[in-house]
Amino acid sequence: MKLEIVRVLCFATLLLSVISLSVAETNQDRRLPKLSDKKRVYLDLKEIQIPIGYQKNLHWNLVLDSIGINRSSIQWQSSNPEYISNKGILLKRSPRNGEKVKVTMTATLSSGKIKATKSFDIYVAYQEPQYDGYLFAFFEGSGIPENQEQLRFGVSVDAFSWYALNNNQPIMSSNEISESGGVRDPHIIRGEDEHSFYMVATDMNSVKYGWGANPGIVLLRSNDLINWTHGYIDLEKTYPKKFSNVKWIWAPQTIYDPSVDKYLVYFTVCYKNETSLDFYCAYANKDFTALEAEPKLMFSPKYGAIDGDIIYKDGVYHFFYKGNTKNRVGKEIKNGIQQAFSRTLQGPWVEDFKYLDAYANTTVGVEGSSIFKLNNSETYVLMYDLYRKHRYEYQRTNDLYNFTPISESFTKNFYPRHGTVMSITREEANRINEKWGGVPDRLLSGGTEIE
Repeated sequence: MKLEIVRVLCFATLLLSVISLSVAETNQDRRLPKLSDKKRVYLDLKEIQIPIGYQKNLHWNLVLDSIGINRSSIQWQSSNPEYISNKGILLKRSPRNGEKVKVTMTATLSSGKIKATKSFDIYVAYQEPQYDGYLFAFFEGSGIPENQEQLRFGVSVDAFSWYALNNNQPIMSSNEISESGGVRDPHIIRGEDEHSFYMVATDMNSVKYGWGANPGIVLLRSNDLINWTHGYIDLEKTYPKKFSNVKWIWAPQTIYDPSVDKYLVYFTVCYKNETSLDFYCAYANKDFTALEAEPKLMFSPKYGAIDGDIIYKDGVYHFFYKGNTKNRVGKEIKNGIQQAFSRTLQGPWVEDFKYLDAYANTTVGVEGSSIFKLNNSETYVLMYDLYRKHRYEYQRTNDLYNFTPISESFTKNFYPRHGTVMSITREEANRINEKWGGVPDRLLSGGTEIE
């Protein structure tokens, strides 16, 4: 354990060093001219900002500059340090009854005897609602092949014992929401407003077209988990300049980016006649039916990777994925779940080549890793698909760095393939049960109280 702590501390130092070096090089490249104190403060006053997503609904710590890009000094003052400290630390969230608490953060910029101030109104996010269960979005791994690549839902009270909704039949037809007629790898999240939901999935019909054709991704949005609007994107047709030679666009996922108040969609791309597997990304439009612009390279792992899943904790974005190790001639000699780290979604991403899953040193293959936080707990669950064994298993962590060494198995009345989990309220559980059935009584209003 001591060695592991040392490893984490060393890696954290490496991450900070890489980011500090990047910032230092950026500032050095500016070749700043000599400025008067007044001009220096004026320029930095124009530059300083708090991203709009943080202003609208703060549930992270603020990252506050202490030195402007033109070298003025910056000090911050909170109008309500009970909620946000002068250093930008979020100490308390708004009560759920009433309006969001507004905190004004004032920056005082100075150079020599010149001073100026700039203020930002920050609205503190509400305390989280009472989540009582979990929703699992997946595609099926058993039964008639033509029916497997369809979107399905499962529910759980404790995140470990799962029950299929709708008698394990699709909750919507892939023919209606995708170009290929097949949907794989669904990823579901709750929106920043707490009442909207977003799903993305691989647009792929392996039964009909095989594994060599995968036109793009499917996007879905809902306000009630029942009715969904959708759009699908064929990257080859929509962005032919960059993606005319694309082979695979796999396992898309979505994450809210508070720096721009938008939802970022990211996925693995592989081109024909190439072996590299890189992550690309683009922001979704407001309707969540298309992308705003041509996807750009997001992260290029040393040996390539698939099935990325990003989660934010304590100022760090953790990027989990199925990675691998290759020898000098490029032959894969090991694979499993790894992660990379960054302070921002724009990178740079620092790879940790350590394998996290319990099967990395065996012949058992895993993929489709996904991580989620348990309700009313500081524990996170890293789950993954043992695709050749018809099993789904998981390991636990409290810090996203150190994981339990032995995997555990879910109990379930279905066989999920590559899916994701989201917390739900009792009210939402009742709603989806009225539509599809299958929710256990303990999760329904009027049922036995959940322990």
